This record gives sequence, C-alpha cells and structure tokens, in this order.
Amino acid sequence: MRIARFSIDGNVAFGAVEGEGPAESAASGGLVLDIIKGIPYTGFELSGTKVPLSKVRLLPPVLPNKVVAIGRNYAEHAAELGHEVPDVPVAFFKPTTSVIGPGDAIEHPSFSDELHHEAELAVVIGRMCREVPRERVQDVIFGYTCANDVTARDVQRRENQWARAKGFDTSCPLGPWVETGLSLAQAGDLTVQATVNGEQRQLGRTSDMVRSIEDLVVHITEAMTLLPGDVILTGTPAGVGPLNVGDEVAVTIEGIGTLTNKVIKRG
Repeated sequence: MRIARFSIDGNVAFGAVEGEGPAESAASGGLVLDIIKGIPYTGFELSGTKVPLSKVRLLPPVLPNKVVAIGRNYAEHAAELGHEVPDVPVAFFKPTTSVIGPGDAIEHPSFSDELHHEAELAVVIGRMCREVPRERVQDVIFGYTCANDVTARDVQRRENQWARAKGFDTSCPLGPWVETGLSLAQAGDLTVQATVNGEQRQLGRTSDMVRSIEDLVVHITEAMTLLPGDVILTGTPAGVGPLNVGDEVAVTIEGIGTLTNKVIKRG
C-alpha cells in the first residue's frame, strides 16, 4: 500500500493511493486517495472518502522527530569523494526543518557554491523501538520512500561536522509517499537513480550498500530510541553532482515512485 500525506482545503490528512502510475500522472486523474481515519502507524481504517490526487497538495509523507542519515554506505560513492569505506557506519542527523515534500523547492543556501544531489532509499519507522535485534527489524519498519540528501559539498569539506552542510533548510526532500508493501529482501535490491533536468546522474542498487537495512537499524537503535515516523537515510550510490538554481532534480526508486524538486535561490 502507498500511504501519502496531503493537504486539501486547509486540512491535512493521510490517504491510501489507489491506481497505477507515478505522482506526475496525477494531473491526468489516474490516481486517487482514500482518506485514512487517524494516523497510519497503528491499525487504521480507510474512510471510503476518495479524492483525486490532482486535487490535493502532496506533503512530506511523514513528519519525523529525527532523520538519521548514513554516510559512505556505497563503496563507489566513497571512492568518488576520495574516501575509504569506514569501519563502522557514519551516522549524522538532518533536522526536521530540513524536510520538504514532493514539488517543494530546494533553496540553494547562500553560504555554499557547490550544492550536490544524493538519491537515497529512506526507511520509515512504524513503532517506538530501541535495541532492535536483527530478527525483529522487519517488525519496526512502516515502509520506504524516496529521499534526496542534498549536500553543500564545499561546506562539508571545510567543516569537521556536517550539520550545516547537510542540515540546512530544505535539504531533505522526502516522498512522494511511503510504500508499505516491500519486504526487507525486496527493499535490499532496488534500483536507485537521480536525474537532473532529465539527464541521468546516479544509477545504483540498494544491494550495493556496504551495510544492509538490518545492519543500520540494529546499529542506530543500539544508541537511541526511534519513534513512529522517524526516517533513516541509507546512503547514496555513485554519481553525485552539482545542482544549480533552476535545475529540476528527480529521485526514482524501483517499486516506490519518483520524488521531484526544483532548485531556487534562497530569499
């Protein structure tokens, strides 16, 4: 099931996406939303009230308490930046103020001259969890969505901490919805790609990750409690590159959908 979060007539709700096709086909009227009663992390009911996707504004599919991101989890990406694969996962945070949804603008920060896209599979947590054993990882996952870990690369090189380079406002596009029907095995072997103005930049598979989804959930929850709606970014394949004002960047993940955002000048 694909679960979207949306606004219509000033109200915000969750809905189950029905029909086939990417979010971009919404204008043709091919997709509809069956509004969910309440929030989707626990047992929920569909209301039977349906609205065309073309009539709503898609929002970030979740509002995470925290986004925990993993760096250098694809060997070829680490190599393209001149780094070795780390001995343990490199984790960092992106604040909630960095999160935007499909169609929202990425604001090019004034303090950077080198903005990069990073297409990633995002894991959405479905229940409060801590110290999750490997055999229980599937139980704590709500689903998966597309993410773009937008990075001020020059700032990342200058500063020992990545907080400003990866945590600035609008640096974490998520969407277009959460796909809840993927098993861990399926999520571990999906195509991940990024295009800029229609030109392919990144193309990889989640099977190329150095550490699996199970590894990451176990590692992160050794240290902290994850809450429903929290997001784990699993790393990016090789091919990261520049984003300039006016560019349109699209992240597509097999079996999930396409997340599209345009870059604008901040302010």
